[in-house]
Amino acid sequence: MSIDTKFIGKTYPAYTYEVGKEKIKEYAKAIKNFDPHYLDDDFAKKSKYGAIIAPPTFAVVFGAYLIEPVFNDKELNLNMPMVVHGEQELEFLEVVKAGDAITTTAKIIDIKNKEKLDVVSVEIMSRNQHGKEVSRGIYTFVERK
Repeated sequence: MSIDTKFIGKTYPAYTYEVGKEKIKEYAKAIKNFDPHYLDDDFAKKSKYGAIIAPPTFAVVFGAYLIEPVFNDKELNLNMPMVVHGEQELEFLEVVKAGDAITTTAKIIDIKNKEKLDVVSVEIMSRNQHGKEVSRGIYTFVERK
């Protein structure tokens, strides 16, 4: 059974993620990016940002919280054992600092029904506590039939 295209435009409740300095440091080390902006408190304090900042790809950390509700959406009724990651696009717009509160929203922007699979695209928008957009992403998932 195909995923109904009537769900295009469906939104999910916003989620706010409090960015912790230690989480940034752990993430930077995990991706093997040792830039002092991400790891060195003294260096970061003297930088133009005045604090530890997150690598741009840290957006996947706070953005991921909005993917789970899509996967667990009973109306959408995804067959999770048959779902695979399709692709991901991210646009980085504003620097994220330790201490920021990032609020993310999600909306299904496209559903394509093909012969042996359905493709679902979800737009993720994240803003900081000042209302500035920090990142925008499109996560695409494929459900095999």
